[in-house]
Amino acid sequence: MSDIVEAADKFIFQLFKDKLPNTFIYHNYKHSCRVHKSINEIIENSQIDVKDAKILRLAALLHDTGYTVSRENHEEEGVKIATEFLKEHNVEDDIIEGVKKCILATKFKDTVPNSELEKIIRDADTSHLGKDYFEEASEFLRQELQLQNIQKYTAEEWIDLNIKMLLEEHQFYTDYALKNWLPVKEDNLAKLFKDKKKKKEKIQKERVKAKLKAKYKNDSPERGIQTFYRTALRNHMKLSDIADTKANIMLSVNAIIISLVLSNLISKLDNNNYLIIPTAIFILFSAITMILAVIATRPNVTRGEFTKEDVEKRNVNLTFFGNFHKMELEQFEWAIDELLKDRNYVYKSLTKDLYFLGKVLDRKYRILRLTYTIFVAGTIISLISFAVFFYLEM
Repeated sequence: MSDIVEAADKFIFQLFKDKLPNTFIYHNYKHSCRVHKSINEIIENSQIDVKDAKILRLAALLHDTGYTVSRENHEEEGVKIATEFLKEHNVEDDIIEGVKKCILATKFKDTVPNSELEKIIRDADTSHLGKDYFEEASEFLRQELQLQNIQKYTAEEWIDLNIKMLLEEHQFYTDYALKNWLPVKEDNLAKLFKDKKKKKEKIQKERVKAKLKAKYKNDSPERGIQTFYRTALRNHMKLSDIADTKANIMLSVNAIIISLVLSNLISKLDNNNYLIIPTAIFILFSAITMILAVIATRPNVTRGEFTKEDVEKRNVNLTFFGNFHKMELEQFEWAIDELLKDRNYVYKSLTKDLYFLGKVLDRKYRILRLTYTIFVAGTIISLISFAVFFYLEM
């Protein structure tokens, strides 16, 4: 590497580091190095004199420096930066002119390469199309366009765009590129077609799946039935939890009341005989309230067994633990297998479970209603009795 080429390499490294936005994940120092490497491939395998080789190497390194100024017309901006750099290093005018022409030749869609040097720089700049890392480089370019809010392409759109470019818009010009990079480019193109076919099949499969799912959802009552049972059972369980919470509140409140009465009033009854009857009434109603709260939450004991005939006649509800908790595992597994074979038996079991949950809730809430009624009535009667006996004592 000549001194000026080495200086150019150091120059662009520092330039890109200081001034190139980090959204340039494709057009950056790495890309310039790839183009420079591709230039060297062509030079080493072609009959190119030293002067032209220097022009090509300098153009490869400096061709994307314009991105540090503007994405639009970056070739022209790159020419300005390259010219200033080369003049500072006292490079000959004819070499500077050659570098400028090569940089402008990298305008992929707007120019046609006229000289051999322009063809070489054009091939080197687009050499990734004929390399194994084409897919990776292409994805970096897609992400760069997205990061800079230039254009957001879907994976499918990007494949179509790349197919169009490789098939219709791009071509290699040099003998070396045609011999070594074109076959790989054709492989990359074939892979794009293959990927497009796969994605098309996947999209079609997803559409069919979505269509069938929608049809199944609309036409089959299964989903509605399952939703009904799920919602109804969940609501019943929530109501059962609420009932237990209410009963616990009654237990806690009356336990506190009784403990306070026993600790504070009982010791004063010897000197205040008129308080005996109101206190007894108060304690009696609190005790009745606690007893009813316990009854409301008291679980029923079931036999926990079933026979083979019960399962065969569909008379046992296997969704409730109270019907099987004493059975052996093998018998329970057999019964579940029988249950799952018959969809109607499943729904029948769920219906039974729902029904008996409702019966339990009915019992709980009736007792709770009575519990709260007695608690309120007892409180009122107790307060009235305390007031009456206080009045009579005065």
